[in-house]
This record gives sequence, structure tokens and C-alpha cells, in this order.
Amino acid sequence: MRVVLPRSICRHPARLSLSVAAVAALAATSACSTSSPAKTSPSSTAGSKTIQVVAAENFWGSIATQLGGDHVKVTSIITNPDTDPHSYEPTAADGRTIAGADYVITNGIGYDAWSEKLLAANPGPNRTALKVGDLVGKKEGDNPHQWYSAESVTKVIDRITADYKKLDPADAAYFDSQEKTFTTQTLATYNKLEADIKAKYADTPIGASESIVTPLADSVGLKMLTPETFLDAESEGTDPTAADKAAIDQQISGKQIKIYVYNSQNSNPDVVAQVDAAKKQGIPVAQVTETLAPANASFQDWQTQQLQGIADALKAATGK
Repeated sequence: MRVVLPRSICRHPARLSLSVAAVAALAATSACSTSSPAKTSPSSTAGSKTIQVVAAENFWGSIATQLGGDHVKVTSIITNPDTDPHSYEPTAADGRTIAGADYVITNGIGYDAWSEKLLAANPGPNRTALKVGDLVGKKEGDNPHQWYSAESVTKVIDRITADYKKLDPADAAYFDSQEKTFTTQTLATYNKLEADIKAKYADTPIGASESIVTPLADSVGLKMLTPETFLDAESEGTDPTAADKAAIDQQISGKQIKIYVYNSQNSNPDVVAQVDAAKKQGIPVAQVTETLAPANASFQDWQTQQLQGIADALKAATGK
């Protein structure tokens, strides 16, 4: 397994662009000069429309696309796997995209504060906005990585469908059908893997490189042994304490954890050392990523691949 060596992407924004104020000014100018009526989908019934959707991150964008089918056009802002959503700087084009949106999906919980500033800078009186953190009852300071929680994903699916039906009542039956297909067929393998891991490996102790793994561990019933302070430090791009690193070293050397899961998009020397130490001790290692990998993957294919990797690691570690 190839481990990525660059320092945490949380410390190095993937690209710096214009200030939010400058973005707002450019977006406002563009909106005044290029505004046009919403296009109607060829397959839409009378009175329906193509809903213009913007998702701050592509994992929510993938879900929104599949729920909306040919009655939505979805644009995701964060699509590059090397981009850190925490520290992303929006562009003038992002401002114009937000300004023309009927529906905007952001993560919230302090994860994509730039998107909230962009929304405020580009007000739309008829725009509907979904902030996932508010929907699932999380506040800033809580774990923001809710796309790794099956329960939170289900709530998002339900809300997006309900919002689509409000925005386009003429196609309400279509959106209901899309949701049913997505939850019962498209996500079938994802749901089965979640259930199987929980049934076979509940309370199995694991280690991880950062807090992105915590909602996943909770969702499938695994026991996280890595100190939360270390997980948070790695996610936020701050230096973990020597005490936390020593505790993790002991967990690995003493084989207190059965598997180690790390975010391959956010690796640094501390994480590399832990991965190497786990392998030397015969502890299976699994990977996850922050955003869709590859960038054109669907939410379900991405999550299923990662869940299968964790299930394989758990089987190798426990023999079950």
C-alpha cells in the first residue's frame, strides 16, 4: 500500500483565490448581466422545471444528482481530491454559481465556513438552502464528517427529496420514485456492508489517523481507541501532543487495536509512522478519503469500496 507523504492538506489550502467580498462583487455583476429564466427539462411535465442545485462538496452533490435525476442540474464546488474543504478559497465563478442556484447544500459544522460566507454575499430571496449540520443536530465543534454516518446520510436523502418536491411540485411523484430506487436498490450494497460489519465485528477496537473515521466507526459499531484529541488535531492540521502519540504507539505495539484506518488524502509523518508501525505488528491497515476518490465516483461506489476494505481488514485481523 502506497502511503501519501505530503503534510496535512488542512495546513496548505489547495488554492488561494479572491476574497469573499471580491467574489460577491464579481458574482453580483455577472448575475445582473447574464440572468436568464430557468430551463425546462425535455422530460418534465407541464409546470415543472430543472432545479439548479449547488453542493459545496461532491459527496453531497452525488446524492443530490441521483435523487433529482433529469429534473435537476447539480454543480459541486469541491471536486478535486487534493482540495481541502476546510480551507478552500472560493472563486468568482463559485460566486456566480451560487447566485444562480435554486437550491444549495452545504455541510456546516465548521467544515465549509467559506460556503456560508458565499451564500451571505450572494443573497437569493427564492433560494432554498440545506445545511447538513443543522439537519442532523450538530453544531460547530462537533464532528463535521457526517457523510460517514449512515443515519445522517438517510436524513439528508429524506430532506433533499422533500425540498425537491417543494421546489418542483409537478414532479413530486418522480422524486418519490427516485428516492425509493436510491435507498432500496442503489444503496443496497452499502447498507448490507454496514449491517454485516456491525453484526460480525461490533465493539472491535480500532485505531485511526483522524476524526473522519469516528462517524464511520460509530455507524458500524466499532470501538475507537485512538484519543479523540489526536484525531481532532490531525483533522484540524494542528500538532498532536506527545502524550497522545505515545498512547497510540503503545496501542499499536501492544496490539490493542485490531485494524488501523487512515485518511490517505491527509497524511503526514506522524500518520506514516503509525501506518508503518501497524504493518510491522501485523495489524491490517485500511484507507478512507475525505472526498470522492476518484473525483467522478458515485457516493455509493466510493463508500462501498471503503467499507469493503475495512471489512476485509477486520476479517484478516479476527478470522471472522
